[in-house]
Amino acid sequence: MPDPILQASGLTKEFAGFRAVDDVYLSVERGTIHALIGPNGAGKTTCFNLVTKFLVPTSGRLAFNGHDITRLAPATVARLGMVRSFQISATFANLTLLENVRLALLRASGRPYRFWRSETSLRQFDGRAHELLAMVNLDKLANLTAGELSYGRKRALEIVTTLALGPELLLLDEPTSGMGHEDIAPISDLIRSIARTCTVLMVEHNLQVVASLSDRITVLARGKVLAEGTYAEVSANSDVMAAYLGRKAAANA
Repeated sequence: MPDPILQASGLTKEFAGFRAVDDVYLSVERGTIHALIGPNGAGKTTCFNLVTKFLVPTSGRLAFNGHDITRLAPATVARLGMVRSFQISATFANLTLLENVRLALLRASGRPYRFWRSETSLRQFDGRAHELLAMVNLDKLANLTAGELSYGRKRALEIVTTLALGPELLLLDEPTSGMGHEDIAPISDLIRSIARTCTVLMVEHNLQVVASLSDRITVLARGKVLAEGTYAEVSANSDVMAAYLGRKAAANA
C-alpha cells in the first residue's frame, strides 16, 4: 500500500499575477528518494521553497505524515522532522567541523546554548558528531575550520549538520551544484546511505545523479507537473524530451 510521508495538493504560487507554480500535486512515498527536476524556469525552485515552507502558497495544501502543515513556519516543520539543506553552503566558516556538528546536535536536543558554559554543554555530543563526520570521511578533519574545506566537502558537512537534526524527511536543494566530478560520487553515495534511514526529496540538475539515485521523479515545466515516474519512464516521455530539448530537437531525437 502507498505510504506517503509528504503530499502537496493543488499547490499554487502567484507573483503579481504570474503563476510560478500552478496546481501541483506531489506525493513522496516513505523510504524513497524522490527527485524534482525540470528545465530552467520550470518552477522547481519555487515549488521546493513552497514544500519546505520558505514561501507561503497562494492556494493549495501541504501534509506531512498526514498532518496539515500548509500554514506552519519552517522552524516548526523542522521540529516535526522535515528538514532542508540549501544550495549555498550554510556552515559556520570560522568554527571547526566538530563544532558545526555539535551545534546542530545541541539544536536537535532542544537545549539552550549558553556561551559561558558552551564547551562543557557541547562536549557530550562529541561521540555522535564524530560518527556523523565519519559518514563522509571528514572525521579526521574534525579540528579544521569549515572555511578551510573544499566546496564539495563543505556541502558534505552541511548535509551532515542537517542529518544531526534527526530528520524523518530530508529535503536537498541541488546537492551536487557547482561540484567537480571527483566530489559528485561521494555525495551521491552519502545520499544513498541517508536513504536507508530517512526519506529524501531533492531538486537536482544533474540527470546522471537523478538516474542513479531516484526511485521516483516528478518533472515540472512552466510551473506544472509534466510527468512523473521512474527515470526510464520520464526519460522516454516525449513531452519531457520536448521540454528539455525543444520540440524540434525532440522530434529529431
